[in-house]
Amino acid sequence: MTAEQGRAVFVDEADIEVKAGDGGDGVVSFRREKYVPRGGPDGGDGGHGGDVILLADPHLRTLIDLSYRPRYHAEDGGRGGASRRRGKNGKQVVIHLPLGTLVREVDGNRAVADLTEPGEQVALLRGGRGGRGNVRFASATRRTPRFAEKGEPGQARRLSLELKLLADVGVIGFPNAGKSSLISRVSAARPKVAAYPFTTLQPNLGVVRLEGGNSFVIADLPGLVEGAHRGVGKGHAFLRHVERTRLLIHLLDAASERDPREDFVVLNRELTLYDAELGQRPQLVALNKLDLNPPPDRLAEVEGFLRERGHTVFRISALTGEGVVPLMGRASQSLGELPAPVTGSTTTVLASPQEAEEPLRVTRIQQGIYQVSGERVERTVIMTDLANDDAVRYLHSRLERMGVIRRLRELGAKDGDRVRIGAVELDFVQ
Repeated sequence: MTAEQGRAVFVDEADIEVKAGDGGDGVVSFRREKYVPRGGPDGGDGGHGGDVILLADPHLRTLIDLSYRPRYHAEDGGRGGASRRRGKNGKQVVIHLPLGTLVREVDGNRAVADLTEPGEQVALLRGGRGGRGNVRFASATRRTPRFAEKGEPGQARRLSLELKLLADVGVIGFPNAGKSSLISRVSAARPKVAAYPFTTLQPNLGVVRLEGGNSFVIADLPGLVEGAHRGVGKGHAFLRHVERTRLLIHLLDAASERDPREDFVVLNRELTLYDAELGQRPQLVALNKLDLNPPPDRLAEVEGFLRERGHTVFRISALTGEGVVPLMGRASQSLGELPAPVTGSTTTVLASPQEAEEPLRVTRIQQGIYQVSGERVERTVIMTDLANDDAVRYLHSRLERMGVIRRLRELGAKDGDRVRIGAVELDFVQ
């Protein structure tokens, strides 16, 4: 049996801040050509901001890179130019994540992506739209528009990343049960091994290759203790790595002063309390440390106890390799009998500025002060150059077409009242 394993400091949680690129501003420009005394508008549009892309990278095993670099910003779009030249689109930023990464939005704790397939890409945030140049506002009644749109800001989010190992088989057991010794025996992984509890402080991942070409991924999970489901002994951090495994190998220390039967009951109770489905996950049970010559009658009692509960039991020595090959062979056979892992992931992409259409709401906060909210109307105001009188007049006509002005009148708004739209406050004009 051989294996392959990436070696890196293991980090399975990280928080990052991501921002899509802002759209470039449109420009105000007029043709200046010889013998053309009345050159028309020719200001070009701004470029779109870059997107934020998540990529499932099978070569990564940890989130350590993201813990050192917590901020990602896609490139902003370029400003438009004269002669209808469009600004350059901003470059996207691609964030590489290991397989098994669950991505949540910090505000609201909403899951937005679960990367389980190699090469899977998620367009998490799309860049802001480029502002329109003044040529786009020319019409039969507005021949020389002297305003353009500002670029749309790109969305920003704070994300929480949680890595759950993608392994076929998870090796569980109390501290010092011999899990690290077992994975070093069946794979090329070389976890630290010592004769004291809590040796393993991070999961170890390896690939088991059997004769005949069969192979599977095995994870040596840090030792669990009673109370793990409440977080005792970093229980939550360890238990989440069991969630994605299809088969468990429950390792019991047959030579310990502790009763292996009690250890078995306690640990399975912790699995059930953490997640009821985990308590029903198929298990193979291995009585380890035969090299220490545990009493035969004790082995027989424990085997009888486990078989009465429907478990297949193996006697092994992870140190010498005794009984390990049959155990791995049965694990491979069991995997072939279990349902295939679910491929793909349910991904909820965060709404882009262009796609989110929150309903328009107009309310009176108090006498003389009104609040207007809604994705479309707020976006329109943000992209307006409020220092340009022509642009403000055009904004007023847009608000009229959206029904904002009518609704304000119905609520009793008068000239000079304050109207808040997003972070902007405007004077109401009939």
